Amino acid sequence: MEFELKILGSASATPFLDRHHTAQVLTAGGAQYLIDCGEGTQRRLMEQKIRHQRIHTIFISHLHGDHFFGLFGLLGTMHLNGRTEPLRLFGPPGLDEVLTMQFRHSHTQLSFELDFTPVDTTQHRQIFEDKNLTVHTLPMRHRIPCCGYLFREKPKRRRLLAERLPDGLTPAQLSALTLGNDLLDDNGQMLVRNADVTTEPKRARSYAFCSDTLYTESLADLVRGVDLLYHEATFLDDMRERAAVTHHSTARQAGLLARRAEAHRLLIGHFSSRYRDLQPLLAEAKTQFEWTELAVEGLSVSLAE
Repeated sequence: MEFELKILGSASATPFLDRHHTAQVLTAGGAQYLIDCGEGTQRRLMEQKIRHQRIHTIFISHLHGDHFFGLFGLLGTMHLNGRTEPLRLFGPPGLDEVLTMQFRHSHTQLSFELDFTPVDTTQHRQIFEDKNLTVHTLPMRHRIPCCGYLFREKPKRRRLLAERLPDGLTPAQLSALTLGNDLLDDNGQMLVRNADVTTEPKRARSYAFCSDTLYTESLADLVRGVDLLYHEATFLDDMRERAAVTHHSTARQAGLLARRAEAHRLLIGHFSSRYRDLQPLLAEAKTQFEWTELAVEGLSVSLAE
């Protein structure tokens, strides 16, 4: 099953040349989830050949413009293109007020149901579940309420070995075997031993999106062992005082967090426009965590099962 992250934007507050405001698309099990929606996101979706009508859930980290100013335009385009499928939206309280005001003054009545759920950005808790994955909030330390999101695939079922299965098993019995159960006959005697006819399930994968935040060591425990970690790296470490004032992190701090979290891979992004060349940020993060990449526009990261 597909589990792929696509980077649409890597810039911080000010866009720069070919860097756009924060937006990412996670594809899991055929479903697509939009994470943040900075200005120009719908154009970036078109450039990457991602059909916005396939997006059924949107997660917004906070209400600074570089993370959600593209949302109203995207919703408007979905409406103009005749969307009827409901859309779920998660974000900090107040996002609904902003959208309601825009809809009211533009006389926009959406053709689809927009189901908004406000999230408590101070808590780590599950807020979403579907057939593919669960999503938990990750508290960030920023100038306004802000949270990241932890996406985890649901545990997968054991795989049946067709050549070892006895004839005549019912669908219910086959399902029980994929759940790891042995089959017993009416007398309670062993009919089919699970270990004899199944193999281990494929590995469930995970992705953590850590949006704008001060370096917060406690995040490491919340995302420990994550397959793919995105962490903002707005500045180089020689500007850590500026990072602290603006409630952002440095590339070195992002690498340190990934190492302490025992992550498998790290993506850094949200780069300040002061940096034309991003290689120094990458090199700095790698001093703490070798398996680091730049989350630049168009990057696709697929996680194997």
